[in-house]
Amino acid sequence: MKPRILILMHYMELGGAESALLGLLQSIDPDRADVDLFIYDHRGELMRYIPTDKVHLLPEVQGYKMIERPMKECIVACQFGVAWGRLLAKKTVDTSPVPQGREDIRIYTRVADCVERFLPKIQPGVEYDLAISFLMPHNYVIRKVRAKKKIGWIHTDYSTVYVDVKRELPVWSQLDYIVSISENVGERFIEMFPTLRNKLISIENILCSDFVWRKAKEISVPLCSDKSVTCLLTIGRFSNPKKMEDIPAICRGLIELGLDVKWFIIGYGSDTIERTIKENIKKERVENNVILLGKKDNPYPYIKACDMYVQPSRYEGKSITVREAQILCKPVVVTNYPTASSQVQDGVDGVIVPMEIGACIKVMADFIQNKEKQNSIVAYLSSHDYGNQSEIEKIYRIAEGC
Repeated sequence: MKPRILILMHYMELGGAESALLGLLQSIDPDRADVDLFIYDHRGELMRYIPTDKVHLLPEVQGYKMIERPMKECIVACQFGVAWGRLLAKKTVDTSPVPQGREDIRIYTRVADCVERFLPKIQPGVEYDLAISFLMPHNYVIRKVRAKKKIGWIHTDYSTVYVDVKRELPVWSQLDYIVSISENVGERFIEMFPTLRNKLISIENILCSDFVWRKAKEISVPLCSDKSVTCLLTIGRFSNPKKMEDIPAICRGLIELGLDVKWFIIGYGSDTIERTIKENIKKERVENNVILLGKKDNPYPYIKACDMYVQPSRYEGKSITVREAQILCKPVVVTNYPTASSQVQDGVDGVIVPMEIGACIKVMADFIQNKEKQNSIVAYLSSHDYGNQSEIEKIYRIAEGC
């Protein structure tokens, strides 16, 4: 008898976790498991890529839909309990100072603590063999789902965020397994929650090479008709971890070293950071060299069209877009964030450059001019499959063992 699996996710906006979920869903074999997918809020460009021939998409439930919607929408929808819970969370969240360089994510756990009592059970009357909460907070899979085994995913490098350990520990402790997407991500998590080591398992972000190549070939997007120009591409949310505000200065430095480059950015997010990027483009006088392309629900043709993919982040869990670029055989450049070496073998399947802007410019310039090294990396990527659909077997084994 096939196991029944439930997967929970917030929404399907463009993002790393959302892309990782799509990879998992694409890899599901309906003959191995019956999978229900509960998306709290059916919004986002990636909704249309959900493989409904492989999974059953459950209908929205209004209370869950309003967890992250504007408060006005919450009131109009008569979700007064959820609205009250959100207000209470904002009023009672720990506001102690955040260590420099860390992102404060305490509010997310506090909101879940305060609103969960006002939310109904998910699929009441159904007991699943396995329930998966794909993005924290994991309160809802614990309190609102009936399942024999429950899993929560870690997508974040916990050395770069600030959490309320006292509030989070009881939630993580009630999960049967905690999934880390890489060894580095798991170790950083255990440094913060050492008592949870025995629950930790590793399941890498699942990517289907055939799906990536198929989407990459859907349309042709020549980024630049001048073959003498090196086309760089970066994809990600406009947020502090992605460090995109440094791109104009790096681009200016490359130009001053005599390189002819155009740097394309696909992304959206923080209005403040987007404004800073635009201000820095003007400040560095690179209006014709750094081009913001906005949101793209299918970024793969752009990766296929670029000469080099660049991830200038402060930190990453395990970048989906880096792996997608490797699948499409593009030379990859990543900054030396803490988990970089877990994804890129420097000089073999990509290049790791310093975080500091001046040093970054020098190493990037050397790489852009070193066609032999680029060709060697492309040859390596072409001879290796960076898809990893076999990771889905780990999920089957947990579900079938229930």
